[in-house]
Amino acid sequence: MTSNVVTAEETTLLDADMAVALPVDETPAEPLAVSDVEPRIYEIGYHIIPTVKEEDIEKTVGEIRKVIESSVEKTAFIAEGAPSLMKLAYPMSVREGEKYTEYDRGYFGWIKFEAPASIVAVLNNALKINPNILRFVIWKTVREDTRAKIKPPAMREVKRTDVIKSTPRRAVTEEVAAPVSEEDLEKAIQDITTE
Repeated sequence: MTSNVVTAEETTLLDADMAVALPVDETPAEPLAVSDVEPRIYEIGYHIIPTVKEEDIEKTVGEIRKVIESSVEKTAFIAEGAPSLMKLAYPMSVREGEKYTEYDRGYFGWIKFEAPASIVAVLNNALKINPNILRFVIWKTVREDTRAKIKPPAMREVKRTDVIKSTPRRAVTEEVAAPVSEEDLEKAIQDITTE
């Protein structure tokens, strides 16, 4: 994914994309503007509920790809991140039937693709009704690879100029305690308390 922060400008652009989008079975009364048909780069990030079996995760991702491919003609996939199980920052509740279920983990994945603006509303509606999707976000982005590159820590070679010498260990000498008389003990206590 590119970034966790969505600017006000990006939100406005997505809202405009969703306003332009039409349901698949409707035809517009007016011809669409060139900017509405012109392909744009989008990225979708999604969490799949953790109760989905690992064998069925690819099926769920395939459903997302199918919605992207079938909803408009000019679609091209640019990059994709396979879903992997991760701990969520906070528990999320999802309504399943009559009750709410809380999840603290989810399979996170992402897809970057090129498509006309009409894809946003169609994809948004399809993902809202998919029971296996915990949460998703769609935003407009750029074609370039914008993911953060993780640099391995730099290893420095340290050359020592001095020679390390071993020092012999000294034998620990035990102090033998001499018995203390009651008078000496009382005198020491008296000196301590008077100070």
